[in-house]
Amino acid sequence: MGLHIVVPIKQVPDIEKVKFDVEIGRIDRSSAPGETNPFDLNALEAAVQIKEKLGGTVTAISMGPLQAQSTLRDALSRGADRAILLSDVRFSGADTLATSYTLACAIRKLGRFDLIICGEKTVDGDTGQVGPELAEHLDIPHVAYVSEIRKVSEEKIVVVSDMGDAYYLVEVRLPALITVTKDINTPRLPTLRDKLKARKAKIEVWTADNLADVADVSRFGLSGSPTTVYEITFPAEKGKNVKILRGEDAVNELLEILEERGFL
Repeated sequence: MGLHIVVPIKQVPDIEKVKFDVEIGRIDRSSAPGETNPFDLNALEAAVQIKEKLGGTVTAISMGPLQAQSTLRDALSRGADRAILLSDVRFSGADTLATSYTLACAIRKLGRFDLIICGEKTVDGDTGQVGPELAEHLDIPHVAYVSEIRKVSEEKIVVVSDMGDAYYLVEVRLPALITVTKDINTPRLPTLRDKLKARKAKIEVWTADNLADVADVSRFGLSGSPTTVYEITFPAEKGKNVKILRGEDAVNELLEILEERGFL
């Protein structure tokens, strides 16, 4: 029968072009073109590689406006078997808590699943919170920062977790969730045939009403988000303060500068 692997995928805006809505404290995602979050491509590749070894199916699931269907079609062209888009105005304005809760409800709605693979983080939020929060909502074990999958079967998975100062070899029983780093693999490029096939494929669109039997709809979107972002800023690039010394007095000037700054 193989494993049923679920891969949450997010369409993110071009972070250099996106604008910030000060009034509601949220990124205006419509202000910039969308693209697939690069870390999620690593998660999808890991899922497809497991499917190729053990059999099974890969379900890609995303939450966003209808234009996010392009990201799911990209996932289908890269090896996903099913694509579901959670799209409803009631999902908008969600922080990581509301996002992970909504995704968890959708995965419960799917029924059986064995493994969830998430990207380490998204390039727009950069929190790395959704994966672990999703596991907590579903009450399953999780391992973060996975840089290598050593072994996987229908009962368990063995992974290497890169925690920065050390590597940990972790074994967990399925169902479980892992978040993967970009070092785990190189995502494949879809062929033209795969792209054309994905263009004709069906994208299932679920609204809040589709999840009402497994969820508390008040926990969706802005109403379920305790986090408010007041401002997003980019660090200013400091220019180099360069002084060029020339002529016969250059050495004496350099010595004076070094002495003034306490180097001598």
